[in-house]
Amino acid sequence: MIDIIKVIILGIVEGITEWLPVSSTGHLILVGDLLKPSMSDAFMEMFNVVIQLGAILAVVVLYFNKLNPFSPRKTQKQKMLTWQLWIKVVIASVPAALIGLPFNDLLDKLFYKPLPVAIMLIVYGVLFIIVENRNVGRRPTVKKISELTVPMLLIIGVFQMLALIPGTSRSGATIIGALMIGISREVAAEFTFFLAIPAMFGASLLKLVKFGFHFTSKEIGVLMLGCVVSFGLSVLAIRLLMGYIKKHDFKIFGYYRIVLGGVIVAVTVVQLLLA
Repeated sequence: MIDIIKVIILGIVEGITEWLPVSSTGHLILVGDLLKPSMSDAFMEMFNVVIQLGAILAVVVLYFNKLNPFSPRKTQKQKMLTWQLWIKVVIASVPAALIGLPFNDLLDKLFYKPLPVAIMLIVYGVLFIIVENRNVGRRPTVKKISELTVPMLLIIGVFQMLALIPGTSRSGATIIGALMIGISREVAAEFTFFLAIPAMFGASLLKLVKFGFHFTSKEIGVLMLGCVVSFGLSVLAIRLLMGYIKKHDFKIFGYYRIVLGGVIVAVTVVQLLLA
């Protein structure tokens, strides 16, 4: 029963933080360290990534009509634009795929720890504030996903690649990259959601392959419960975020990241001194 409660908490954390630019993986690592579920470290490392499948499903459900090129309700032009959207997603996914596949295990080994997570939280928190301050008074040059060019897509893809380091935030990194090149907040956030589909599905598949698909009945239940909870909270988080950024900037997330990162650094230092 206690483990079920812990898994529900982790699902809530994933669902809320996956689409906010605050690093869901970083939060799962930190909350997992506090809760300490009874499952093995290897399983929990895999769980923290695979639980994102619930969050992916939330995007697919909310944007199904926009993402579906086979919809009978769409005109030929609308279907063509949908295919173009998927081509843009594929192009922007290339940098992360090239680095993520060969270096995934190494990056996990080096950075899957509280202190590196804290550092990345702070660094990208500062970046959010700098970029938003720089953009004050500037009009975005791109207000539709259809206006994204190949160079823009590759720049966004490079920023997504940087998010392979836990604590960076995949959505945070891609949104920062998009804002830096003149893309509107709404387009930056929405394209980040779509870009997550292949990125997170691929990351989840890699973890499942690495774990070997050998699960106990308890572990299967844990994965399913975590995904269901993360799906429900992701639907809510996406709707709230898109409503929020219509009238506000991303600086509040930058301040949150800096404060949280500072707290983690302080706690880590105290633990080292007391060890």
